[in-house]
Amino acid sequence: MPPSRYLAFDYLDRRTPAPEPPLTLEEVRRELGWALIAAERQTHAEADERN
Repeated sequence: MPPSRYLAFDYLDRRTPAPEPPLTLEEVRRELGWALIAAERQTHAEADERN
């Protein structure tokens, strides 16, 4: 006799790992290298001001 569907759902819920929360905006920016882009632009802007 197969288990009830409720027992099957409970089993699958226990076996399925919880999804990870989405990345924060800061983590996305870090992974995309946005800080590096901003730093590079700042360096160029400072160089332009000196010239």
